[in-house]
Order: sequence, then structure tokens, then C-alpha cells
Amino acid sequence: MMFRKKTLRGKKVAVLAADGFERVELTIPCKALRRAGAEVHVISLHPGKIRSMNLTAPSGTVRVDRTLTEAHPEDYDALLIPGGFVGPDFLRQSREARDFVRTFDQEGKPIATLCHGPWLLASADLVSGRTLAAWPGVRDDIVHAGGTWRDEPLVRDRNWVSSRGPQDLMQFVPAMIELYADGRSAKAPDGAASQADGGGPSPSSRELVPSARSSSPQADRPLAPALIAARAIPGTMFRTVVTAGILVGLGLLVYRNAKS
Repeated sequence: MMFRKKTLRGKKVAVLAADGFERVELTIPCKALRRAGAEVHVISLHPGKIRSMNLTAPSGTVRVDRTLTEAHPEDYDALLIPGGFVGPDFLRQSREARDFVRTFDQEGKPIATLCHGPWLLASADLVSGRTLAAWPGVRDDIVHAGGTWRDEPLVRDRNWVSSRGPQDLMQFVPAMIELYADGRSAKAPDGAASQADGGGPSPSSRELVPSARSSSPQADRPLAPALIAARAIPGTMFRTVVTAGILVGLGLLVYRNAKS
């Protein structure tokens, strides 16, 4: 899959995250966004710092630039919602967070999300009629909210681009930058076809459109890396370090590919 190299100079990107976000799903995209020239603000539920996770292991922290009370959607050109087992669950319970993403979508501004990030979109009542990828455990939330879940590394539906998790960052990062560079997308009227439904995307976007309209089936079992990480929580420090090392290595690989 080929993406044109894009610049984001002059663009402001809001990154909406909360304690318990998946570290590489925030840090790697943010590095790529800044390299492309974007101004990036981390927005959260409280000031100070928020705790990151490497799957189920606590990691470092990231400084918050604005709280949801201080941030205004009209000040930003694009939105990134990282995933994680914990952070998106906090966000979906916040009225301010739900209102924030609703405003973005109503104005047709680009939204990129992955992993458990679509939980917030579902709680904001935005998923009905949309097609997106997410962590397998989020599938039923999307389907029950009236959306279509695809077990694919990358899905684009109008002003959204989505992926399943950290394993898809290589595809997600360049697609996110291309979406943000393309800018605002007209909100499809009721009954109109979205890109995911075959409604006239640009040539570069057509590569991102899923080939099927029905949801992928439920998973037969949880993803092995997550189970391994969960088992390492009460174990030795060695196991935790190894798990973190694998994720850092993945992040560096994605970052190098994003630079090339």
C-alpha cells in the first residue's frame, strides 16, 4: 500500500487520551505528526501527567497540554484517539470527551483512532452506519452501536481512519498523516454512501476502503501477546522488562519506517 508523502505544516492536532492509554499508540504517531510539521497537544481529563501502559504493564507518563475544560475543538484541525485497555474507558464516561469528538465529527474534521479508541466514538453515538477497525474486544460494542467492524489493519470511512492496535502502526501512521493532510471531509447526508460503502473516494483513499460491508466474525480467543503480557504482571521484573522491550522495539521500527 503506497501513501504520498504529506506535510502538516500549519495544522494543529488534538490527541485525546487518559490514564491507562497504550504508550506506543500515542508516542509513535505524535513523533510522526511533529516530524510532518504539525503542532500537537495532548488533551486529557485532568492537568499534569497521565500514566501510559505497555499492554497491561504500567509504563511512563506523558505531560498534558490542555484539559478538556480548556481545549476547544474549533482550535484544532484533526483528532487522534489512542487506545489502551483503560484510558478509552475513562474517556467514554466523560461528557466533555463525548461532546469533544461529536463536534469534530459534525464538522467533518479528520479523526484517527485505533485499538480501544473507538469505545469513545461508540459512547458518543457516532458509530451507527460507519465502518472501522478496532481491537477485537471492541467488535461487539461497534456492532451493537450499529457500525461495521473489520478485522483489517486499516479502514478509512470518510473522515475516519482506524486500525486494530499496535501491530498495525506501520499502516496506521502514514494513513493518519494522509488523512490529516487531506483535511475536512463533507459529512455524508442521510442515505448517502460513505467511502466504506463505495461512495467516490479520491484515488489515494480508495486503497483504504474495506472490500466487505459486513462485520468480521467474533474472535475465537484473545490475542496471544495481550495474554502473555497479562500473565507477566505478577511475575518477575525480567518478564516485565522483556515485554516492554518488545513493544519499544516495535515502536522504533514503526518510527524508522515513518521517517523514510
